[in-house]
Parts: sequence; structure tokens; C-alpha cells
Amino acid sequence: MAQKNLNKKEQTKNQKTKINLSRLGLIILIMAIAVFFIYNNFIKSNNNEVHYYKFTKEGDLTFADSTGKQITKIDIEIADDDYQRQLGLMNRQSMEENQGMLFIFNEERIQSFWMLNTLFSLDIIFINKDKKIVTIQRNTTPLSQQSYPSSAPAMYVLEVNAGFSDSHNIKEGDKVFWIGKNTSL
Repeated sequence: MAQKNLNKKEQTKNQKTKINLSRLGLIILIMAIAVFFIYNNFIKSNNNEVHYYKFTKEGDLTFADSTGKQITKIDIEIADDDYQRQLGLMNRQSMEENQGMLFIFNEERIQSFWMLNTLFSLDIIFINKDKKIVTIQRNTTPLSQQSYPSSAPAMYVLEVNAGFSDSHNIKEGDKVFWIGKNTSL
């Protein structure tokens, strides 16, 4: 009888040891997965690698003077949701002379932009709901926290390379028209 009790105790002890080893193995596996995840998503991605975005043509925009005469035409990328508007032209190395980004807002109001993560200087053109240019902020400072506001309510904002407005004689009072990205305005 003593031999049976000893075997049961030994079997119980072996079972507990197996369970503890299984738990230890599971903990080690979970820790290995966590270390792999942390390395790949935080340490590896924070090694100063910057993902640069490329221009994606989503429409055409035409500038016209107050009489309706066409001044020039550019390709546009459209930012019409919160994520795209917040991303804007950040982390872009450059933009071609005939390209711009059009920001479309849900309501007309005073708008204000900054250049915190924008690597090159821009002209920021504020446009009201009637598609008339109300403000042009020329030659903005890259990587700056300076605020560039509109002087009147705007529903649209167009960013083009610095100097574009002067080189094409774009001025307040001119109009813009565009077609693109499920929008014909």
C-alpha cells in the first residue's frame, strides 16, 4: 500500500512538473512574440528611416482671372477627409511646378495652416465657397510652427510650390475650377 501511495505522489509530482513546464514554455513563447513585435514596430521603425510620399494625380485645376480667362492649369492631389488633410504635403521631398494639393473642407470658415513637417516652401492659396481666391500666403517657411491663416472664410485651400503665384500672376480675386476624385466642382 505504501508503494501505491508513493507512486501516486510521484505521478502527481510529475504531472505538476509537466504543467509548470508547459506554463513556462507558454510564457517564454508569449515573451518572444512580444519582443519580436516591439522590435519590428518600435525599435526597427525608429531608426530615422522616413517614408516619403509621392504625388498622386486625382484631378485637374484651372486658374482663371476675374473675367474668366484661363491663366494656367495644374494637376492636383485631393485631401478631402480628416486623415488626408492632416497628412497634407508632410514628408514629401518636392512637388513638380504643375502640381498642387487641394484641401476640401465641409464648411467655409477661417482656415489656418502650418508647415511643421513640410520640407519645402509653399504658396498657400485660400479659396471661398464661390471658388474665388480670398488669401495667398506666399513663400511659407518649411518645418515651421508659424500659423498661416486666411484673411476671410475659405472652404478650399490649395498648396503649390513657393513662387507659383508670382510666376503665374495668380492674385486674390482670381477663380479656380477643378474636376477630379469623384468630385466635379
